[in-house]
Amino acid sequence: MQLSAAPYEERLTAPRTWWLISFLVGVSLALVLLPFGTLPMLGGLAGGTAVAAVAASSYGSVRIRVVGDALIAGEARIPVAALGEAEVLDAEEARAWRTHKADPRAFMLLRAYIPTALRVEVTDPQDPTPYLYLSTREPERLAQALRATRQA
Repeated sequence: MQLSAAPYEERLTAPRTWWLISFLVGVSLALVLLPFGTLPMLGGLAGGTAVAAVAASSYGSVRIRVVGDALIAGEARIPVAALGEAEVLDAEEARAWRTHKADPRAFMLLRAYIPTALRVEVTDPQDPTPYLYLSTREPERLAQALRATRQA
């Protein structure tokens, strides 16, 4: 496996406010368990916070990588040779491609808390997926890494 000409890696982490919400879920559970005593209340605080934090962490642990000659987006692994042109989407255009312009056959790695995205055409005639929609904080860098890998 050859190394990518322009390696790219990004983790789509959850925003900081989600960690505060995780703590508030724990506080809510602690208040529900308060009538049963101090120990159940503390258990509810710890347990509720931990479960909510694990959920936020797992949702925010998805990665987008260009490795070798492949684009890895979440669980999907697509050869760069099967991809066409990449279109950088600003916040307004990304919203349009998430809603009224969206094709139900498209692969969408969507994170609503990330306003920008990259839309990449799929040129493989065997693949029914028309394009990839990838939420990314750095769409220009990802597009550049895909171009460099395609040229290498």
